[in-house]
Amino acid sequence: MASLTGTAGAVPDRPARRLPAPPARALAAGAAWLALAGATYALPEEGDFPYTATFAAGALGIGLALPLAALLSSARLSGRLQRAGARLAHGTPWLAVLALALLAWELVTAKFALLPMPFFPPPQAILEVFLDDWPKLGGSILASLKLLAGGYLFGAAAGFTLGVAVGWSKAVGYWAHPVLRFVGPLPATAWLPLAFFVFPSSWSASTFLVALATGFPVTVLTWSGVAGVNKAYFDVARTLGASPRFLVLRVAIPAALPHVFVGLFMGLGGSFAVLVVAEMLGVKSGLGWYLQWAQGWAAYANMYAALIVMALMCSGLITLLFRLRDRVLSWQKGLVQW
Repeated sequence: MASLTGTAGAVPDRPARRLPAPPARALAAGAAWLALAGATYALPEEGDFPYTATFAAGALGIGLALPLAALLSSARLSGRLQRAGARLAHGTPWLAVLALALLAWELVTAKFALLPMPFFPPPQAILEVFLDDWPKLGGSILASLKLLAGGYLFGAAAGFTLGVAVGWSKAVGYWAHPVLRFVGPLPATAWLPLAFFVFPSSWSASTFLVALATGFPVTVLTWSGVAGVNKAYFDVARTLGASPRFLVLRVAIPAALPHVFVGLFMGLGGSFAVLVVAEMLGVKSGLGWYLQWAQGWAAYANMYAALIVMALMCSGLITLLFRLRDRVLSWQKGLVQW
């Protein structure tokens, strides 16, 4: 009893704070980047690459800046600086691996020519593309974003509307279900010849294909979400005098939103794949067209630069969609990770 009395007024233990990455990790990552800078600048090259010194200077700057992560994460600074330092310290293992991968890439291409040019350009050759060819590459990015935005938004809106209608109305489901089962499983790229023949321009045909790739998963997942809503929700709402419009807008759709976002994620991945194929075959601008142009001129550094941009763009768009999901479905925040 005495022990219980003695601990009754004690403050409960707080959960242990997650410690930041040790300073040794930041130092090791900095050493890896310094090694990359030294090897890039000091070793002779098998070829002429004008941006070797720029690449080495960038690696040197990162190598000198990384140890600051340990200082920012451990020092008692303002909240924003400490959070930024902790986040950087958390990513130092990956930064070290990236530096070692770039070092190996540099050695087998520019320094010892173990991989043949122009099929395997060194990192500074890709840096040259970003610095010198940015007007064409940037214009291709904007063209791809415009085409993707138009097709994706149209396909998502049409798929959401059709999915709600099929999930709510048995009459709509009777007529739409066979069509969806017949047309939906076909890959959107299979419609390329017909789309480029039917539509007046390659841009409108590509927009249709992107919308088609987006619309099917959004339709199916929205339909599944609406049809799977607990019937007790509708019974309670009807008891309180809810109209059919209220049941759809305020009960069925909010309850189906988790399924809708899954369809949006699937549609974004599918639409991005169709976008690249459509731009390669018919559109005269965009990242797919840029890839085709680079391959035709054997400019493999440009091709790799475009692939890096595509990966970053797709990952960034998915991240934005996840942020939107966490804001709309705040009660499910953190349930699905990206």
